[in-house]
Amino acid sequence: MKVSVEISMYPLLEEFGTPILEFIENLKGHESLEIKSNSMSTQIFGEYGTVMDVLQAEMEKVFLSNDTIVMVMKFVNKDLS
Repeated sequence: MKVSVEISMYPLLEEFGTPILEFIENLKGHESLEIKSNSMSTQIFGEYGTVMDVLQAEMEKVFLSNDTIVMVMKFVNKDLS
């Protein structure tokens, strides 16, 4: 099953841009997913299991390396790319 995910990330830090850019670059390192970014959010498109595995791993990295991070996500069970 294909899914589309929209993520908005809000680091509650003075230097908020760095964690966001690092998170996006890490996502783009997974060639099995299609990643699109704009100034408001990042969209991920791919197979459900792969998307969830990548999100779990990459979110854990961000949460462990930063003090306070808020992430808001929307999931759709279709490929909207």
